[in-house]
Amino acid sequence: MSDSVMDASHGRSDVVDGMLTLVHSNVFIALAATSWVVTTAVLAGLPLDPLPPFIVFAVTLFVYSLNRFTDIDEDEYNVPGRAAFTKRYGRFLLIIGTLAYLGAVGFALAFDLPRAELLLAPIAVITLYSVLGLKRIFLVKNLLVGIAWGGIPLGVGVYYGVPMDTEILLLTAYVVAMLTIAAVIFDLKDIVGDRHEGIVTVPRVIGTRRTRLYSAGATVVVTFGVVAAIWASLVPPRYLVLLAFSAYVFSYCLSADPDASPLFYGLVVDGEHLFFALLVAILAAIGVL
Repeated sequence: MSDSVMDASHGRSDVVDGMLTLVHSNVFIALAATSWVVTTAVLAGLPLDPLPPFIVFAVTLFVYSLNRFTDIDEDEYNVPGRAAFTKRYGRFLLIIGTLAYLGAVGFALAFDLPRAELLLAPIAVITLYSVLGLKRIFLVKNLLVGIAWGGIPLGVGVYYGVPMDTEILLLTAYVVAMLTIAAVIFDLKDIVGDRHEGIVTVPRVIGTRRTRLYSAGATVVVTFGVVAAIWASLVPPRYLVLLAFSAYVFSYCLSADPDASPLFYGLVVDGEHLFFALLVAILAAIGVL
């Protein structure tokens, strides 16, 4: 094998390793969650302050870093590479996540943010999800994920004093629904570990093919709900941009596979949020939104 081919191979390997580190360290998912702050602010016509993105990033990093430890037994079966990464670097990352979370709470108290007590919600979610074992109940863990992520646009509304604004409520409902669907798709890669741990999930109950089809169908139903809200003048026509997010979700619902690489789920599926935030930011910048 020539030196140039070997160098190219090593280069690709380094890129993949870098992407896996970004995913396993929970930095990517924290950025993905933070992107919904940007998306919500732009679509709802709100100013973008630096504090909400920091809070969402810090809380997400903490929650997912802690979850890697609570779910490490399942990861040994489902994502062994992530389990190994957690064993090696997890404690350090959890310390960073905890410090970031405490910093977010400190800023919220220092700036006397409205409903700062809601920052305790992540602790409650982790407790319900893993410690009390609600993740073992059919569909409950998926709904918990959806509700937790739906708290991001709602939290943005709370920060700016407009939590009951129709646009905020639509985004909240949309995120809850779409992230519940995404959580069901994520269960495809966890079938082996979930079976071993006795966790009942949609793929275990109805199989891989039906999970893909039903999830894609649910995406279409949610999208029709958005169109109906626009048709009824509950939100402005610019919210048609949500159809792009729906199309992204619809595509990976149909292509998801239990044997897909961790990068499919950790980068492609979770990349939906950053893709959409970038799209919204570009369309706003050129005056389309």
